[in-house]
Amino acid sequence: MTDIQHQAPDDLLMGYATGALPQAFDLVIATHVSLCDDARARLEAFEAVGGAVLEDLDQVDVAEDSLEQTLAKITGGAPAERPIVMPGTFPTPLQSVVGGDEEAVRWRYVGRGVKQCVLHSDENGTARLLKIPAGRSMPEHSHNGTEMTLVLKGAFRDEDGVFARGDIEVADPNVSHTPIAEPGEDCICLVATDARLKFQGLLPRIAQPFLGI
Repeated sequence: MTDIQHQAPDDLLMGYATGALPQAFDLVIATHVSLCDDARARLEAFEAVGGAVLEDLDQVDVAEDSLEQTLAKITGGAPAERPIVMPGTFPTPLQSVVGGDEEAVRWRYVGRGVKQCVLHSDENGTARLLKIPAGRSMPEHSHNGTEMTLVLKGAFRDEDGVFARGDIEVADPNVSHTPIAEPGEDCICLVATDARLKFQGLLPRIAQPFLGI
């Protein structure tokens, strides 16, 4: 895709390439580069540089079964099954986590017609899908940390412009915005955060502990 206007910044792509990002952010970047040719090319360049650096390092002996040990830690000791991925709204990395495409999502209503599905949550961050009805706005909020929002379907606009499929918005504590889904089609986004949002309205603040946003 060459018409993506809002791409992941270099520091996040480098963080992904080196394994320095939280798992929730990894999912967003992996999904974004699946949709954006330019971001994927930049990521490959960073990975190539990293590979060249590794080639210059002294070799260290490792156990013959080190790969098997690492995979066992990741999968909990069980053999990993290769997911069956079909074309659709969600790119391959996201389908692998959801277990399918859009119809496989187990949505939960969070108010104002908005639905969410938490895909991953740990002490380093949370990744969730949000489905915002066309023309509906999210509550105004700022941020205690970083919020990454990747559009998968439809579009939304806020103070920084219009974000459509494949576009990613990275918001930090200096950003305060009110995302509004564009008319015509519900907006589905993949969102990762490493801290709770700072809602301006009373009702969202009351509901926040129950929704985990």
